[in-house]
Amino acid sequence: MTGASPTRDGFAVVEMFTSQGCDSCPPAEEVLSGIDRDARERGERVYTLGFHVDYWDHLGWADPYGAAAHTLRQEAYARAFGSGGLYTPQMIVNGTVEFVGSDRRQAASAIDAALATPPGTPLTLTVVEAGDRRVVLDYGTGALPEQARLNVALVERGLENDVPRGENAGRRLRQDTVVRAFRSAELNGERGRVELDVSTAPDPRRASVVGYVQQGDRAVVGAAAVDLGDGSR
Repeated sequence: MTGASPTRDGFAVVEMFTSQGCDSCPPAEEVLSGIDRDARERGERVYTLGFHVDYWDHLGWADPYGAAAHTLRQEAYARAFGSGGLYTPQMIVNGTVEFVGSDRRQAASAIDAALATPPGTPLTLTVVEAGDRRVVLDYGTGALPEQARLNVALVERGLENDVPRGENAGRRLRQDTVVRAFRSAELNGERGRVELDVSTAPDPRRASVVGYVQQGDRAVVGAAAVDLGDGSR
């Protein structure tokens, strides 16, 4: 007798802290790209976000997608996990499980567990405006937990560039779901509007906005995404 297949109506927000200045990161970037590609093919609610940090820039190559705000976000996770230290590549699933980002097996296990867990808070996103310098969205949620925050990230796929210096000198790197803009704000109501400032206009054919409701700096309890090109998932 065959047991019933586990339900997979949950979601997985996969955040990875990475850098073009770190020679351990390209293999993890391949893992992240594979996760995003597989989820899109299967129609699963897996949302990948590559946060490029800036603390590797001193080795001779300033990551063009790096930002101090991304480093601060990783530091907040380090305090929440009680680890005290930062490293790349670090992958975090739904704010509660962290591991080395190149570990395919652990990534698959954490994502499977997340997809089998029903979401605690529904979330919807609607693009109101997507211009050269900003993206405006309306959001709606269900009942909110204490210390609820709405994180919103503009991510872009298929970015490539040459790296002339640093640990990856001489390589041409490709990154998918790179965080190009990010905002986190306390939620005071179940409906509202949020605006993202964008320094470089994304290609709408390969850009998405991912929104996720998080309890402080830990558990992610709801998530949704909308492709700037043609729809949501």
